Amino acid sequence: MFKSTRVINGFGYDPDRDPHLHQEWLVTNGLGGYASGTIAGDLTRRYHGLLVAALPNPWGRYLMLTALSERCCLSGQEPIFLGSCELWGTVEHGSALMPSEFSLDLGFPVWKYHVVGSVIEKRLLMLNGQNTTHVSYRLVPGSSSVESLDIDVLVGINFRPHESDVTWPLVQHFEIKTDEKGLDICGDAEGPVLRLACSPSGVPFAEQRKVSCIEYQIEQNRGYPSRGPVFTPGYFRLTLKAGEDVTFLASTESWDVIHALSVEESHGLSIQRRRSLLQRVRPPLRDGPSAELVIAADQFVIQPRGRGHDEIRAQVSGNELRTVIAGYHWFTDWGRDTMISLEGLTLITGRAYEARWILRTFAHYIKDGLIPNMFPEGTNEGLYHTADATLWFFHALSRYWLTTGDDLTVYQLLPALENIVRKHTNGTRFGIHVDESDGLLSQGADGYQLTWMDAKVDGWVVTPRRGKAVEINALWYNALCLLASWKDFIQGEGEGREIAAQADKVRRSFNQRFWCEEKGHLFDVVDGEDGDDASCRPNQVFAISLPHEVLDRRYWQPVMDTVEHKLLTPVGLRSLSPDDPHYKAHYDGDLRSRDAAYHQGSVWAWLIGPYIDAWLKLHPGKNAEARELLSAFASHLNEACISSISEIFDAEEPHTPRGCIAQAWSVAEVLRCWAKTIVEDEKNSSPSRG
Repeated sequence: MFKSTRVINGFGYDPDRDPHLHQEWLVTNGLGGYASGTIAGDLTRRYHGLLVAALPNPWGRYLMLTALSERCCLSGQEPIFLGSCELWGTVEHGSALMPSEFSLDLGFPVWKYHVVGSVIEKRLLMLNGQNTTHVSYRLVPGSSSVESLDIDVLVGINFRPHESDVTWPLVQHFEIKTDEKGLDICGDAEGPVLRLACSPSGVPFAEQRKVSCIEYQIEQNRGYPSRGPVFTPGYFRLTLKAGEDVTFLASTESWDVIHALSVEESHGLSIQRRRSLLQRVRPPLRDGPSAELVIAADQFVIQPRGRGHDEIRAQVSGNELRTVIAGYHWFTDWGRDTMISLEGLTLITGRAYEARWILRTFAHYIKDGLIPNMFPEGTNEGLYHTADATLWFFHALSRYWLTTGDDLTVYQLLPALENIVRKHTNGTRFGIHVDESDGLLSQGADGYQLTWMDAKVDGWVVTPRRGKAVEINALWYNALCLLASWKDFIQGEGEGREIAAQADKVRRSFNQRFWCEEKGHLFDVVDGEDGDDASCRPNQVFAISLPHEVLDRRYWQPVMDTVEHKLLTPVGLRSLSPDDPHYKAHYDGDLRSRDAAYHQGSVWAWLIGPYIDAWLKLHPGKNAEARELLSAFASHLNEACISSISEIFDAEEPHTPRGCIAQAWSVAEVLRCWAKTIVEDEKNSSPSRG
């Protein structure tokens, strides 16, 4: 049967050393909303909360329910607090109890606490397609001689944008309304409403209005304000009986939506949905780390709730609005990340219909030959400052077409693709244009970082890479080859001849200009602001890894030897060689220090994908050896965000995970390569479409 379970034991008690404070869990709702925290229960990030709701613009993602703090009430004994007791304030009597076990069951977190000879199990899930969180408690059957146990569940809230500092001021007056359905907690008159209830209903609520201050350790380490207020309206008293669930519900939905399904139905359907995710993939991917990554992949594919006009347009045209969250906690949907991730998140996982919706969603936003780079939080308009996202769009569409044979989608998008190439050739925004002398694509504009190496802080573009960047031209060549083949296929043989000739010119120029004989690898940028840049970076791998490789085969081995010796690590590729004077071994400190290291050495997990693609071209059929390059990721699933993959890692051992705790293209590329390197013959595409 399907397996996707990870169990963590051995909790410590030293808050300064406890590794469980740096292990985090994440549950999402398919809308961009999420719940997340440390497995030990402490709040350490501004983003931690049990209900971060994805609300219509201009609200965006809003932290509504910050935390729950449980107190066991034992007859004649001092209370025992499950995990952190910060919300209760100064506690003179009682003790805090760490969980004895934490596990993920199909991605849903489960905690177990041993309380005076009894075992209390706590589970959390979010309902897909709703801003609703369920937290269920039960007394595990057979674990206790007592028939029931009372616990008080104290509620902590703070209505604020999820990316705001923790010092965001509390609402001046929270209005609490109570009726037979539960509690309505209102802040601003026009703002969202948090609804709280319990099942079975009729659980007593004791009002206890007060404000606690929480210290967020990771925010302090990252140089941000770290002490912020949390409001507690009061607590619910739950009576736990052996084998019977009592569920706490928090939601921003209407009461009709909240009670449309019983708690039992909601839980059953949620588990069924997770199992169906595993049912869709090939059998070798249904167990172990690959199964965990299939569940993790689901967290990034969303239906954005905020852009109402776009939802209506998509529905009227017979589509569904879909996009990809680039990373949790702070990223929104990014065009580049979406296109790079599309194959691993949707095609490998048997969700090609969603890939089609994603492609059509972004096609709608094409402007001046560009797809959006990103959609800022709480807005309807995209930003277009990217030179490569649109070229990745060609690659993503190609992978979709080869997997599905959906000629109609390619036919419908062909005019847009032709317009993209025309705009790039003649020149479009941000200095993106083709140099007529060599056919290579150049880009650059003051104050913008247009490639994926896009760190910028206080007006400082760390790696501007203006000029003719190596991966941009590898992608440009790949896009031209794809368009030429699609024109021949759809419009008739010979219709792509002119585009094919343009691609040939790019290939000749690329091999003349980008090979650096002195260094034995490719230039990172030619014709840049300061001439040709021979920095040793991973971008050169794309000249080999893409399906239509622009680099002559004679250069493949020396390029890959250099990348292996200087950039390859167990968790991806360094963004800069250690030989470079600008190399940064660690990604830490304040924002400026971190951004200075972001693309100057930090290891990027997603780059293991193109590296394996290129490596297998040099070593065809050696899938088992290629699979070994992924082995470190299996152990990484036990750190940072449990059962997911971080954005970046330190450049040197022990390669500490950094950045976003769960990154779409990291998960997508590792999962894609996991599937690609299964040691059995696999045909991902029809030979006739090669």
